[in-house]
Amino acid sequence: MVSDTPPVDVVLIGGGVMSATLGTFLKRVRPDWSIVILERLGDIAEESSNPWNNAGTGHSALCELNYMPNPDDPSKALQINEQFQQSRQFWSKLVDEGVLGEASSFINPAPHMTFVRKRSDIEYLRKRYETLRQNVLFEEIEYSEERAEVSDWAPLLMRGRNPKEKFAATRSVAGSDVNFGTLTRKLFDKLIADGAELFLNSEVRSMRKRDGVWQIKYRQLVEQRNSTIDARFVFVGAGGWALKVLQAAGIPEAKGYGTFPISGQFYKTSNPDVVGRHGVKVYSQAEAGAPPMSVPHLDKRIVDGEASLLFGPYAGADPKFLKYGSFLDLPAGIRGSNIWPYLSVAKDNLVLLRYLISQLMLTKSGKFAELQKFMPNAVPKDWELITAGQRAQVIKKDAKKGGVLQFGTEVIAHSDGTIVGLLGASPGASTAVSIMLDVLKTCFPDEYAGQWQAKLRELIPTLGQTLNDDPELARATMSRTAKTLGLLH
Repeated sequence: MVSDTPPVDVVLIGGGVMSATLGTFLKRVRPDWSIVILERLGDIAEESSNPWNNAGTGHSALCELNYMPNPDDPSKALQINEQFQQSRQFWSKLVDEGVLGEASSFINPAPHMTFVRKRSDIEYLRKRYETLRQNVLFEEIEYSEERAEVSDWAPLLMRGRNPKEKFAATRSVAGSDVNFGTLTRKLFDKLIADGAELFLNSEVRSMRKRDGVWQIKYRQLVEQRNSTIDARFVFVGAGGWALKVLQAAGIPEAKGYGTFPISGQFYKTSNPDVVGRHGVKVYSQAEAGAPPMSVPHLDKRIVDGEASLLFGPYAGADPKFLKYGSFLDLPAGIRGSNIWPYLSVAKDNLVLLRYLISQLMLTKSGKFAELQKFMPNAVPKDWELITAGQRAQVIKKDAKKGGVLQFGTEVIAHSDGTIVGLLGASPGASTAVSIMLDVLKTCFPDEYAGQWQAKLRELIPTLGQTLNDDPELARATMSRTAKTLGLLH
């Protein structure tokens, strides 16, 4: 039976950047709607949106090679870059309005580089560069095999390196470092100021739909008390926890899905003598069998005004769906509808399993040796191992294979549009704006096609347009957002 309390219009499950972005959109198009946020931890932005649980890369395919496995096909890289340009426009507008304060509190310039050493990878990178630079979104990308030039771009990569070693690198000075934790907090601050309610330490336990309304039962973890809230629309942006919530809701669209959790660690240094000589984010190729989210990278980070370097990730096996999850998450998520996809993925990904086993067997010195492939003169006393965020890669049904590992973010919506959730990881936060626009189009198609789109265009002026098809518009848009966000070079 539905409770006597009138249902709220929107419940956002999960206090991360996805919920914050969607809530911001909904307040713009329907300022009269009531919004409640349920977060199971004691604060917002403590899982994947936390700056130490991700690399903070503004994913724009400037350096991430896994978005372009075929050097002759830039389609995925262009899509990711287009999506990030939407995020930049959204953030720029909110900076102009004073919602996000100083842009430097959450985004800072950090050129994006790639660095490869194998002969086959060098040839691949050269072809990738030639393909990308023909597109306006990538026209400023640079390529080099010259030691002096790459040393100028990133001195720590070259210092102590064998002078006979072959390598290649690309650089884009348009790259950025993003603190998604600060960004998320600022978005939620505005939502709460506009009337949204935030309930922390509130873990969703069950859901059911009655009389057109979702009845959500959640546990108030501090008070150890059960509560219920009714909602007309529910968004599940709970990271690795999302599958559990969608399964609890019983929607048929969630059947057949699973998640493959991967934990990780990073090496971190805040030694100013080291950090001061590396102002870029450098990505390389993943090891054979490694999941896309395990691409090694040496990143400049700026968190709460302090600059650091991170290197990693080092993958591990952990059945938890979240960093602060339960060891029972994986077995508890197995259903009759997804057991075959799980088994099929295990059968077809033996190379991945071997990779994970090899990562688990790495000693601390072995892990440090991986860092020294990027930074030959690195010394252990400058670096500490930290635990990174938990990632949950999507497993989904496949008609031919039974099940496949899905790279990217998957939107799962009920047929009536009253509940929608996200599964997956990278590129995630960087493309939250684009993903949340897809959620609005999927769940509110008539409203989106009507007045909503015009209101959203106030936040994203090029909404509905493809920048890469209009070089003049692309350059003007990127220049404008770069100026507002302090990313001019």
